[in-house]
Amino acid sequence: MERAWPDGIAEDETGIQWDFLRFHRATAVNKVAGLTRDQAAATPLPSSPRMSALGLLKHLTAVERWWLSIEAGGADLPSLWEGSPDPSWDLSEDDDPRSVVEAYRAEWALSESSLAGVSPDDRARRSGKFTVRWVLAHVLQETARHVGHLDVLRELADGTTGE
Repeated sequence: MERAWPDGIAEDETGIQWDFLRFHRATAVNKVAGLTRDQAAATPLPSSPRMSALGLLKHLTAVERWWLSIEAGGADLPSLWEGSPDPSWDLSEDDDPRSVVEAYRAEWALSESSLAGVSPDDRARRSGKFTVRWVLAHVLQETARHVGHLDVLRELADGTTGE
């Protein structure tokens, strides 16, 4: 997936946050490109036995659904991570790189449309406990953090390193 590094002379706070989020989303998707289902579903980290590349993308899908669409945007949608332990990491037999990426990308459109017309200073429509600025920053940092995990999982899967 093509990525664009955000403009270094950014003047719009919300715009730059969205640009960095889009960059990290594309990076996350690229980390599973070319992996087989078995490679992308592997859980090679003993300290994190549920963490797979596909599970991370499913979790990021759930993060976007909850924080951007439901919490900030007030959308009436089902949460993808209700339960204990968090089920967003779990894979079904039908999950493969193509289907998980498609679901993640569909969530991007939903997230962005849920926040159409809100400003950074607006309160989250669901609880009012956060500003939209805070929610967007939270999702950005969570996505960036998990892209780092995907770097490691990709290298363990097939030795590929890089951006």
